[in-house]
Amino acid sequence: MPAKPRHSDTDACAHDLADALGPDLRIAAPLGLGKPHGLLNALYRLTAGDPTRSMRLYTALSLTRPQPKAGLQRRFLQPFLERHFGADAVDPQYALDQARDALPPNVVVHEFYLQSGALLHSASAQRNYISQNYTHVARDLAVQDINLLVQLVARRETADGVRYSLSCNPDLTLDFLRQVQLAGARRPLCVAVVHPDLPWLGGDAEVPADYFDVELHPESSPRLFALPRLPIDLAEYAIGLHASTLVRDGGCLQIGIGALSDALVKALMLRQQQNTAWRCMLVALDPAGSTHAQAGVLGGLAPFKTGLYGASEMVMDGFMHLQRGGILKRRSWDNLALERASLSGRLNPATPGGHYLRGAFFLGSRDLYEWLAATEASDPDAIDMCAVSNVNQLYGDHQALAALQRRDARFFNTCMMATLLGAAMSDTLEDGAVVSGVGGQYNFVAMAHELPGARSVLLLRATRRHRGGIESTIRWGYGQTTIPRHLRDIVVTEYGVADLRGKSDSECIEAMLSICDARFLDALCAEAKSHGKLAADFAIPDAWRRHQPDALHESLAPFRRKGQLPVFPFGSDFDEVEQRLLPALEWLQSCSSHWRGRWQVLRAAVRPGEAAEDEGAALARMGLDTPKGLSERVQRRLLQAALRQRP
Repeated sequence: MPAKPRHSDTDACAHDLADALGPDLRIAAPLGLGKPHGLLNALYRLTAGDPTRSMRLYTALSLTRPQPKAGLQRRFLQPFLERHFGADAVDPQYALDQARDALPPNVVVHEFYLQSGALLHSASAQRNYISQNYTHVARDLAVQDINLLVQLVARRETADGVRYSLSCNPDLTLDFLRQVQLAGARRPLCVAVVHPDLPWLGGDAEVPADYFDVELHPESSPRLFALPRLPIDLAEYAIGLHASTLVRDGGCLQIGIGALSDALVKALMLRQQQNTAWRCMLVALDPAGSTHAQAGVLGGLAPFKTGLYGASEMVMDGFMHLQRGGILKRRSWDNLALERASLSGRLNPATPGGHYLRGAFFLGSRDLYEWLAATEASDPDAIDMCAVSNVNQLYGDHQALAALQRRDARFFNTCMMATLLGAAMSDTLEDGAVVSGVGGQYNFVAMAHELPGARSVLLLRATRRHRGGIESTIRWGYGQTTIPRHLRDIVVTEYGVADLRGKSDSECIEAMLSICDARFLDALCAEAKSHGKLAADFAIPDAWRRHQPDALHESLAPFRRKGQLPVFPFGSDFDEVEQRLLPALEWLQSCSSHWRGRWQVLRAAVRPGEAAEDEGAALARMGLDTPKGLSERVQRRLLQAALRQRP
């Protein structure tokens, strides 16, 4: 067998690949963290500069740093971005060009999941988006004549030779190459791009040296892409608190990413570590006690004794916090006899090891990456990274085992809007514009209806800002659907929990109305009645009229003042001055989207009032402590007006 080509020069590697594969590149690259930006950029440059070549890329979730606009946004973000991502950070150039509709005609990019909202106005991205369930991607890729697969990997020298770990992305690579083999198709050229900081994960993620045909080990590598940790507002905390009552001790947990998922994780930790305070928060949100009553049927109110097992397509920071908090600890084994013995209480978990977390890809903070590496070193069985087909579906040889492992599963996902009849919209606007993608959401919802004791829970803010106003995210109908009404299950907003499973249409509508923002109740109720789906004599209970932001804030504000519901529950990548600046800049951005807001900013700028606390430090951080010229003086005055707003 000839020696495997090994490169340290990215451009030279790209030229060799292009020469070996010919003028038409059909590339597959992992979603998210596993994309080798340097190599993809080199291949993109080669193609863009030569009209006789073509490049078609199949991938998802192309991660790019925020591209700040001129003015206050750039003054705030640019120093933070350089500090957080590193001065040597590399963005995928094709993604930047696609966002501004500047891809050359000989390059086409197909993604099945988009960075949320980033490509709404990219015509090429919208045309070339492929709508797929996560578990169908490998099947569909296998018939696309892919001739090159590129992936970021971890590398080890062992007594038996070189080994690679697919680390952050075994999700589709394992399934795709298996599908290619089953189809009898030609295997693509597979390139391992080594990153020294990528955590080594064993198990299914570990592959032998001959799994890849070419190795690229650049002399230097930029930092791994790490997501900044997000702030959580009180409405998001309310959603997390309601949702945390639905989880059963000893059950299985799937969660996604974002502020709502972080709020759920923090609420679960409060349930475990400050149970009395957690229950008081629930009473404050729901004095009538319906949340407590539902918890007795669907979840629980006590701290976790047995603990939870995690099975989620995405491994994110929340699972790390749950493990550190003593919640994520129920072990499972890929052995039916052991799993049955564990369920019956006949197995000592300390004896056979087992894993407490199974995932298909990971993405999060640098703290997460360090935790994964440390956990693998100290407890190599604990985390199992595997193919997405093993996580996102039940079908196949593992069905009986998966049903036992995922007992009492709670699949938590977010959506953008929902209808009174229980359908959900999570990825696409009414005109067909794609915000993100279906991803694995449908997979988890379908599994929840198949697994005994399992439930699908969709998390949703009751309102959203739109064109300078506020509108309900709960509608009568909508032009697009991600989850159809016949798969309706549980929906949670900041105002409560709607259990829709097995309910009639009128019962479903009543349940959804009970978690609406009160400002939209009458109109929604009238519309349902006009369609004959709600009894003409139905009257809205007085308790639902209190479902408004001011009342919600009043309920939870005391707990925030005590430090129990912090803005950044898991630490912040922003320093103290930047955290002070964030709400001020968000206020300016929100106001600038409509004429009433712009008028409000103008009035505040003319009469800014007394100086805010630490205003000088904030102005210095923005480089506006000694403004030069008219533009900087205007920016300073606007920032002062924003800083002096009182919450």
